[in-house]
Amino acid sequence: PLRYVSKYREFVKHEAVKNKSQWKTMGPAKVAVPSPNDFLQKHSKEPKLAPKKKEEDGKKLLPLSVPQRTYRPVTRIKKNFINKNAVAVIRGVPKKPRPFCVDTRQGDKYPLEPSGLVPKYIKKKNYGVTPKYVTRRNEEIKREEEEYEARVLEQLKKKAMKPLSEEERTNILKALKKNWEEINHAYQGLPILTDTRYKKIHKEELELKLKQLEHDIAAIEKHKNVYIAD
Repeated sequence: PLRYVSKYREFVKHEAVKNKSQWKTMGPAKVAVPSPNDFLQKHSKEPKLAPKKKEEDGKKLLPLSVPQRTYRPVTRIKKNFINKNAVAVIRGVPKKPRPFCVDTRQGDKYPLEPSGLVPKYIKKKNYGVTPKYVTRRNEEIKREEEEYEARVLEQLKKKAMKPLSEEERTNILKALKKNWEEINHAYQGLPILTDTRYKKIHKEELELKLKQLEHDIAAIEKHKNVYIAD
């Protein structure tokens, strides 16, 4: 088959030639060469200031500041620093020699004050004075101890034993003896033969009660002052 050829081929060629101009992408063929007289000079790119006008319209310009008639310039007085220093040295108080401490045979020395050999701390005004925070803490501890003791005493007073009067002691002693007589009478009435378990248990209970009563009666009779806890 034949190769395809567009019918607008000639029209496109004509338009391309028509709109094309010479040196459009490559620039002009000839460029103006700079003149050798226009070379770069020193300080040529710096801004130039206008020249100072000494005279304007044939008149001299007045100076910016004119001293007054009463102005008197200050005259400098020359000082003799050598004589001044000599007089200051003569009249001055001589300096005290700085104390040093030597601790080796070769004579190595160092200042005495920062060495710790000078007792300067004990000469302070507040040396040996108890700090305020320690005093405050001791007061708090003392106050807490007093409160604790007061609380303990109050509890002891509540739990304190009260003494029995002589009348109450006598009445209690009589009641114990009467109770002992009743239990002793019941004990004497027990049968001689204890052949059952119940008889043995009953006999042991009466013996224990009699021993406890005898112990209580002996304790009350021995001690005249008896205290009872609530």
